[in-house]
Amino acid sequence: MSKRKSGLNVHGIILLDKRLGISSNKALQEVRRLFNANKAGHTGSLDPLATGLLPLCFGEATKVSALMLDDDKRYQVTVKLGVMTDTGDAEGQIIETKPVPPLSLEEIQACLAKFTGAQAQVPPMYSALKHNGKKLYELAREGITIEREPRHITIYELNLLEFTPETLTLDVACSKGTYIRSLAEDIGHDLGCGGTVTALRRTQAGQFFLHEAKTIEQLSALTSDELHASLMPVDKPLGNLLAIHLSPEQSKAISFGQAIDFKTNESKQNVRLYAESLFLGLGEIGLNDKLTTVRLFNLND
Repeated sequence: MSKRKSGLNVHGIILLDKRLGISSNKALQEVRRLFNANKAGHTGSLDPLATGLLPLCFGEATKVSALMLDDDKRYQVTVKLGVMTDTGDAEGQIIETKPVPPLSLEEIQACLAKFTGAQAQVPPMYSALKHNGKKLYELAREGITIEREPRHITIYELNLLEFTPETLTLDVACSKGTYIRSLAEDIGHDLGCGGTVTALRRTQAGQFFLHEAKTIEQLSALTSDELHASLMPVDKPLGNLLAIHLSPEQSKAISFGQAIDFKTNESKQNVRLYAESLFLGLGEIGLNDKLTTVRLFNLND
């Protein structure tokens, strides 16, 4: 997330269809300039090789970006078999090649079944994870490889869309923290020939879908009014949380950080808080029937 000293206090979410060959931060800055927004951030970065859905948060929406990082994702990926690179994708240097054995549909489906469900995955060296304060990809560029702790992930769906003698095109629905490059390498190794990602497109992130997103060209063609009208509300990603509509007296107490009595049959949970139609922020209902604030939002700027 970054801040600008002078600009507009823009609040909301834009779904961008990120193009090939640029970083997520560059994509963010391009859209940010269109809005001249003071504050902006993205949720769940995409590698330059990857395209597709990239939710961008502006202003107070950056306060929910951390929650969006936990969302499940969906991708379409093309894996080239018989080729392995140091990065796990086509941007890296080829480190090994192997002949691809003749593969039947049944063999491929049996392989994919092994990688469906809960599992442990070792993150790639070319990742933004840190070791002793240094990003792993920085160490990898220095020729340093370290042991990485496996991470618990879940592959909910792994569907074969298309295959040729040397490529697989897959539809992957997965939990947060899943590295598609590592998944592609593991599938390639299981098939006996290795593999690397040559194309990757994110098609879903939480409740958001790629068909809702706009390209930078489409956003650039909008007028200022149209651009601001395209912003999704700050509370859009929070639709799975219970909505609590407060009275004026309750709203005032909450705005001062005071706990209020709130009886419910629900167990301890986070909720959305509203004063009439105005979104105030996030609250928590405790086991003692007290409603307290978790984070308040200021959408009046």
